[in-house]
Amino acid sequence: MKIILQKPDTVGALASTLCLLHCIATPLLFIVHSCAAGGCASSPFWWKSLDFIFLAISLLAVKRSTQNTSKPFMKPLLWINWSCLFFLIINERLLWISLPESLMHISSVSLAVLHIYNLKYCLCKTDKCCTNSI
Repeated sequence: MKIILQKPDTVGALASTLCLLHCIATPLLFIVHSCAAGGCASSPFWWKSLDFIFLAISLLAVKRSTQNTSKPFMKPLLWINWSCLFFLIINERLLWISLPESLMHISSVSLAVLHIYNLKYCLCKTDKCCTNSI
């Protein structure tokens, strides 16, 4: 928890990248697993829960990053991208709308890029630019 407070953009970029890798690896792992197990299509609970673990970590990172950014435009961009990723993951679970999985990949990459941009260009140099400093 302390690292999220100290380096939210680094943690957010890492969580978004790991989420992307998880999304890309899932179909490949199921193909390998189904070939080896003779058609078993169920996935382990821990693998399914990784989506929500990444969402929780990225939620904390976005919250903290928006508190420490010096650029006002970064706040809505981070929240919009996180909200899109949240919606896409929930939609994938509940199958509300048929959407291409690439949208989830784009959202995850966008969130990672925003965290990296914020880390490089938008960090507060003084306590006066931040909305909430610790």
